[in-house]
Amino acid sequence: MRTHADWTRLAATITPRTRAWIDGAFTDAADGATFETVNPATGEVLAEVARGRGPEIDRAVAAARASFESGVWSQATPGERKRVLLAVATAIRGAADELALLDTLDGGKRIADTSAIDAPGSAAILQWYAEAIDKLYGEVAPTAGSDLAVVTREPVGVVGAIVPWNYPLETAIWKIAPALAAGNSVVLKPAEDTPLSALRLAELAAAAGLPDGVLNVVPGFGHEAGQALGLHEDVDVIAFTGSTAVGKKFLEYSSRSNGKAVWLECGGKSANIVFADAADLDAVADFAVAGIFACSGQVCSANSRLLVERSIAAELTEKVAARARALTVGDPLDPDAGMGPLVSAAQLERVRGYVDAARPVARLVAGGGAVAQNGGFFLEPTVFADVPTDATLWREEVFGPVLAITPFDDEAEAIRLANDSEYGLAASVFTDSIHRALRVSRALRVGTVSVNTVDALDVTTPFGGMKQSGFGRDLSLHAFDNYTALKTTWFAGR
Repeated sequence: MRTHADWTRLAATITPRTRAWIDGAFTDAADGATFETVNPATGEVLAEVARGRGPEIDRAVAAARASFESGVWSQATPGERKRVLLAVATAIRGAADELALLDTLDGGKRIADTSAIDAPGSAAILQWYAEAIDKLYGEVAPTAGSDLAVVTREPVGVVGAIVPWNYPLETAIWKIAPALAAGNSVVLKPAEDTPLSALRLAELAAAAGLPDGVLNVVPGFGHEAGQALGLHEDVDVIAFTGSTAVGKKFLEYSSRSNGKAVWLECGGKSANIVFADAADLDAVADFAVAGIFACSGQVCSANSRLLVERSIAAELTEKVAARARALTVGDPLDPDAGMGPLVSAAQLERVRGYVDAARPVARLVAGGGAVAQNGGFFLEPTVFADVPTDATLWREEVFGPVLAITPFDDEAEAIRLANDSEYGLAASVFTDSIHRALRVSRALRVGTVSVNTVDALDVTTPFGGMKQSGFGRDLSLHAFDNYTALKTTWFAGR
């Protein structure tokens, strides 16, 4: 097992790719513009990255369209696409340490997570979709005996993928894997805070045999490269993960351009409901802490609202607060660090604003302060108790390591409070009653309910939300619905 010193030495050997990847080659922005990407653990500039804007998006979309129309990928046999994507998955595994370090240095994620979960998980997800390619069948419709109607899935064409900074590599794979498996060409716009792993991924994919133009990566800012991709008349589908406010912009861009399909996975304010019949409160406390402080709370499905039955509220609150106070905040290159920094100075200030607003209306039981460490953007794991359900902290997505706890008196109230949100991404329910678990799960208006755990997730199950958390689904075979169109071919009998 590598130590802090081992990872620090390896990090010093990393050479980030910093130019856009278009049509199988690295390229500068047309005007030579760049932007800085910063190490959140130190505040130091990691690299100057090509600043893609409209011209770069135009070139990338043209390359994607040309590759799609040529049939080099879209018309490749299922077996050929499977072979190439399996080779890309193997390449990711071969470069796993490098990719893990890029996400840790660029985004501040713990190396313990990027090396054990994100990088190998990305390879596994890509492999899963590669292996699904030749196992998807069309349909034969029940027509009159003299006719034959077949229903097939066709790739939609050019897919624009916009991904966030909290899981830079893995969320990119969530979009890329099913899109490529279906035969599409892709233009990926990584988050401006974390572009480095996506650029390295494109290079690895090309070396593994993915044809030129099939995967293009254009780093840049949302209001420039992202908007240009959303408005582009030759993009057929947009797949977006990010905030609800920005997701709505892509719906607007679609209406202003070619009416392209838009699949959104947006914000969340997940409720974690704990009933008094949950016997092991120590285990519940462990899950509650993991559900809010993983990735420094920068998770769309983070269990940021903890609803506790009143009879156990004081006991569970103290257990959670004690664990939060014991959580070490430190260098994400240290495998023993319990939590790393937030992604940027702006994000740290944003989250601190929520903490300051909560102080007068709720009871602070853990954390609340910034951590001075090497110039990085660190915040203590923070827990507020007795949070009013009309408080800003209770209602808005913080996207940081801040937990809001409030008690409830009965099952009906718990369901009402959990559903009283504009979001509907995920929820957790802790109870030792299978009947209660089933009742409550059915009543919650969310995309995923985790029973006696938090943030349950696997490539075999769909992930996505309801209400203003978006629509469409990542992961599972259902993700192919985002990137394929159903075609009916009818053969008239004689």
